[in-house]
Amino acid sequence: MKILVLNCGSSSIKYKLFDMTSGEVMAQGGIERVGMDGSFLKLVDANGEKVILEKDIPGHEQGIGFVLDVLTDARYGCIRSFDEINAVGHRVVHGGEKFSSSILITDEVVAKVEECSELAQLHNPANLKGIYAIRKIMPRLPQIAVFDTAFHQTMPDYAYIYGLPYELYAKYGVRRYGFHGTSHRYVSQRACEILGLPYEKQRIITAHVGNGGSLAAISNGKSVDTTMGLTPVEGILMGTRCGDVDAGAISFIMNREGLDADGLSDLVNKRSGVLGVSGVSSDMREIEKACLEGHARARLAMQIYVYRIKKYVGAFAAVLGGADILVFTGGVGENQCSMRADVCRGLEFMGIRLDESKNSVRGQEAVISTPDSATTVIVVPTDEEYMIAADTQAILNAQ
Repeated sequence: MKILVLNCGSSSIKYKLFDMTSGEVMAQGGIERVGMDGSFLKLVDANGEKVILEKDIPGHEQGIGFVLDVLTDARYGCIRSFDEINAVGHRVVHGGEKFSSSILITDEVVAKVEECSELAQLHNPANLKGIYAIRKIMPRLPQIAVFDTAFHQTMPDYAYIYGLPYELYAKYGVRRYGFHGTSHRYVSQRACEILGLPYEKQRIITAHVGNGGSLAAISNGKSVDTTMGLTPVEGILMGTRCGDVDAGAISFIMNREGLDADGLSDLVNKRSGVLGVSGVSSDMREIEKACLEGHARARLAMQIYVYRIKKYVGAFAAVLGGADILVFTGGVGENQCSMRADVCRGLEFMGIRLDESKNSVRGQEAVISTPDSATTVIVVPTDEEYMIAADTQAILNAQ
């Protein structure tokens, strides 16, 4: 069975083609600058070399058509025709309370995803463009929606309800939903596979730490709390997102700066976080370099970044009644050894003991705690695309 996984952003299309029989990634790449000048497709060829193909791509339909053409291309392709693709799995950011698991896409599902767009105006409309495009190009091909929010639908109401008038939840669905659910689900399950432990009996804290980031508390295989909320702004400090901030500070800033809703959204989503505090960059590699050069605000941004993660690890340990496993994943979590060490430093009260030599690993699965650590600390590179493909295969097999 061959499954194409699509992750469509407002001006980007990422893709992977899986052979689920062998588990092989047959092709992968992405289109950038959709609808803009200078659009191009970047892929990895059969020799592992990166290739850039420039092409005018005015919209997602043309972009996905280009992806399919490349997949069947004599030079760069790996299949002979579109007919070899059995299904398409789509990343969909927000499923609201309507979806608690992945689902076969029907007209009714599309309508409900469109309704959820109000909660994710930057993401769902772009995700839907991918669905519309496949429907037009290959109308009979099964499509599956896999939601970032679905994994967190097991949170209890006392964890997801905000301290606002209840009618705002009843009328508009204002509550904590959480994101990165596909990643949290994959790495928590994979960690238990690596450690040979039963997933349904573990207390797990997963830290998906990258330009965007969130933590999740997972009890017996179910998410019981997470750091992101109604939108991906809440929680830890991120590359350009502010994370937790006093709502009173928001109204104060709006009044003083004369910001409307769009201006506020731009402030908390694009001009805050590590970039806003440091004034250097949103890239943690550049922040780490600036810290070594003695840049005071870069050091402050790093301290806030680490502190927020550590604080939530402690909070989620309290929620779970302890932690059996702490998982680091995401671009920063998988690669920045110093961040992992700084987060774990001071958590000895939880029985966490990091092995400094093992913690030097980057981008690989590895246990980085000592054998006598009460909480096993492990690095698991995330693979959301594989999880989407696996869900797609499972739903097709159940039909």
